[in-house]
Amino acid sequence: MTTGEPASAPGASRQLVVCDLDRTLIYSAAAMGPDPPPVSCVERFQGVDAAFMTVAAVDLLRSLRQHCEFVPTTTRTREQYARITLAGPPARYAIVANGGHLLQHGVTDLDWHRAVLARLSECMPLAQARDRLRSSEHAPWLRRERTAEDLFCYAIVDRELLPQDVLTGLAEWYAERGWVVSLQGRKLYCVPRPLTKSAAAAEVASRTGADVVLAAGDSLLDTDLLEYADVAVRPAHGELELIGWTRPGLLVTESSGVAGGEEVLRLLLARTAGYLSARS
Repeated sequence: MTTGEPASAPGASRQLVVCDLDRTLIYSAAAMGPDPPPVSCVERFQGVDAAFMTVAAVDLLRSLRQHCEFVPTTTRTREQYARITLAGPPARYAIVANGGHLLQHGVTDLDWHRAVLARLSECMPLAQARDRLRSSEHAPWLRRERTAEDLFCYAIVDRELLPQDVLTGLAEWYAERGWVVSLQGRKLYCVPRPLTKSAAAAEVASRTGADVVLAAGDSLLDTDLLEYADVAVRPAHGELELIGWTRPGLLVTESSGVAGGEEVLRLLLARTAGYLSARS
């Protein structure tokens, strides 16, 4: 058996849990919410504790990984993802750069990446997308802008200085050219529409023979993944909470912040255990 691969009883459901990281599973100090329960650090950056889960959530994740294939998914770059240490052995598969890279045992699957690049060739070029973002460089709300993995661009913004009509205008401009805009905390992402977490999740499901896919996420960039999954969970905060996003059977936590992240894991664990019971 491959290290990190869960055991499966004969005839048992092969379950795949694909979970977004930032503001779904892990939280910065600013995103944890008021009066958080005891937490454990899961990321350090430049010598400082940068992201956290509740102590209970760490144990829940360890339990979840004992009987299902757990796949972290994130819009982070490979370098940013490598800073995170989750409970248990390294994940066999990870989806990073919003599906632009599929990691297997920490190594980029080059065939997958080339296939993604082929799909993106039909979209507005990254250079044009970044130029549109750079055209706002003197706006008071724009702190800095970056590209990620030569796949998409994003900006660090001051949300209090970002007018809603400006955000709406940006979203419309990018949408007309096949891109998606997502505001998550202080980051404004501009991502090609074909660059999706769900496509990578479907690839992992095929490779692992999964017959049940469970997913969790909190942002607009997670909607395709939540729509694809058999069971979808989101916390009671973030972009999707703000717009009241839903789908049939969607599970929404009662808690928000880091406590909501813990509840996401409780819901996922209860559903995976339910599938196992039903098939035993």
